[in-house]
Amino acid sequence: MAKKDTAQAPLTAAVLHILLALSTGERHGYGIMKQVEADSQGKVKMGPGTLYGSIGRMMEAGLIRESDKRVDPELDDGRRIYYKLTGAGKAALAAELKRFRGVVAVAEGRLAYGQ
Repeated sequence: MAKKDTAQAPLTAAVLHILLALSTGERHGYGIMKQVEADSQGKVKMGPGTLYGSIGRMMEAGLIRESDKRVDPELDDGRRIYYKLTGAGKAALAAELKRFRGVVAVAEGRLAYGQ
């Protein structure tokens, strides 16, 4: 399946949250879920179905990939798979944040003028 130009398409909320969670470093699935919850101040709780379904689609689209990172099995579960952003994932996140800034600017302008 060909990779889509995801840097131009609006992202789903789940994908946006996962990209944000991975923007500061590699994480395994549970780590992503906990980071999403922390980033959203507890407002977003991502379950395994949403997380791993989104991860599969994001890998297919080239936004993230499995990392070569493996931890010491005595310190962590050696079966955990870590994920990291790709260049396309960073570009998609940047494009989405730019899109949001534009929406906020329009909204603030309308509120300021009572429109």
